[in-house]
Amino acid sequence: PEVTTRLHDPVNGHDRLYWVQIEGVPSADAIRQLEHGVMIQGTRTRPCRAWILVPQPDVAPRIPPIRERKSIPTTWIAIALREGRNRQVRRMTAAVGHPTLRLLRVCIGGLGLGADLGPGQWRVLGDADRRALFAPAVADDRDHKA
Repeated sequence: PEVTTRLHDPVNGHDRLYWVQIEGVPSADAIRQLEHGVMIQGTRTRPCRAWILVPQPDVAPRIPPIRERKSIPTTWIAIALREGRNRQVRRMTAAVGHPTLRLLRVCIGGLGLGADLGPGQWRVLGDADRRALFAPAVADDRDHKA
């Protein structure tokens, strides 16, 4: 319960890093718009960090599969933000003309998803994990390689 409260209460803001598969290939201007904040639901999002993931991540297929259009490519981008409004990332990418097809939260605070877990797997958090969870973390970076 303490962990849930700390993660969901806006007073306890924490960094989040998402990998987002979007429709199309975003321009530098679209990435810049995401970073500076976009209008969603009548208010501007706070500035964040956004970049195209290079190389594109090798992610297990989604079941059921995402919609696929043969004539429109998809791109994986990363978005690192601190606020967490309802469906915020999906609304942000739609606002810049690139609807979200798939969304993965790969890091929260200083706790990354890690390569040791496959789809549908989980593990119990230890004390070090709990400390990392609330540590200031999401380095701009490309530390979380695709």
